[in-house]
Amino acid sequence: MQLNQGVNPYAVPTATVRDEAGSDERDTEFRLRLFSSEGRIGRVRYLGYSIGLSLLLYAVGAALAAAALGVLGTSAGMILAGVLVAVAYILLFVIQIMLTIKRSHDFNSSGWLSLLLFVPVANLIFLFIPGTKGINQFGPRTAPNGKLAIILACLLPLVFVIGILAAVAIPAYQQYTLRAQAAGYEQVD
Repeated sequence: MQLNQGVNPYAVPTATVRDEAGSDERDTEFRLRLFSSEGRIGRVRYLGYSIGLSLLLYAVGAALAAAALGVLGTSAGMILAGVLVAVAYILLFVIQIMLTIKRSHDFNSSGWLSLLLFVPVANLIFLFIPGTKGINQFGPRTAPNGKLAIILACLLPLVFVIGILAAVAIPAYQQYTLRAQAAGYEQVD
């Protein structure tokens, strides 16, 4: 039996060793794959992409439906508009499920946890549970958020709050002006 003659058994190891649990390694860049459930996504990006893609698909669906109604007339346009809106909602549903699976991967949970998306208040856990620090079984920590992403994530919920307040305030103001006109008060411009 012959031993390796040229290898020093007391030499310092040259292999790179990485501590999987305590590593704070991050992805260097964020790659969004909308139709893939692999990988992780942080809270800020989850909120931003969920709201942003919802608004985009609603706007595109409404524009396509309005165009279908205007071009094809009433009955055929209504059918085509309904189909276009249904396709937009199915697309939004698939994208939201994929984003939620990635979000549950971020805090080291199974993608099956994304079924909580259908429970009205329980789905807020995806916004409040922080991601796992370092590498977990679903990949490295997500790339850091830019300042613009953080600002947009803070502003997008305000858009919804302002929209709800406007939906309540505008009809109330219109009723107020009608009552004022009925009472005989003139509006001064």
